[in-house]
Amino acid sequence: MLLPMKVRCVLEKVISVILAVFATACAAPPPYTGYDRVCDSSGCYDRPVNVVQYQDASTPAMTPEQHQAAALIAMAEDDPRAAYDLGLRYFRGDGIKRNSYQAIQWMRSAADRGNLDAQKALGRLYLTGLEEMGPDFREAEKWLSLAAAAGDKESEELLAEASRLKHTERQLYLWNNRWRPVFQRNWHSNYPYRYQWRNNGWHGY
Repeated sequence: MLLPMKVRCVLEKVISVILAVFATACAAPPPYTGYDRVCDSSGCYDRPVNVVQYQDASTPAMTPEQHQAAALIAMAEDDPRAAYDLGLRYFRGDGIKRNSYQAIQWMRSAADRGNLDAQKALGRLYLTGLEEMGPDFREAEKWLSLAAAAGDKESEELLAEASRLKHTERQLYLWNNRWRPVFQRNWHSNYPYRYQWRNNGWHGY
């Protein structure tokens, strides 16, 4: 039986609405179950969403040396004596990968914050040069002046030497041949640390 045109149009609209409702219901997100679907190299599984995430067992934990180095770096941000120690350790490769650039940067950080040991060490370094780096009298005078102003007698004497040597190339050559090895030994081994690791922490002495 043929339905009147108006009735057919109404029925088609009703059917369209019903189909749209079913489509929306099918597309709705699944109900919350409290689990996440997780897939990794071992397969897929449901994990509670509130589970605590721990470090992957395949990721190696820090070694004791790395832990000590990280603690010293954190201290060095606030403590110039720790920054001085860190500079020496970077230069010597003692408990941390050797890095001459980082050594000088941390030593300068300590000296900028008034550490006398660092000021003297930098003054000597720039006076004779170190490893592949040649002398820099301007930097030497800067740091030795600060150390001398703090009352350090050796820095006063070295400051006078710096003023004299920068004008006499021959004397500079002879002086460097004598003192450069001495100052290099200081950086490598003679300068003492101001902190020691004991009882699971850095302690000054």
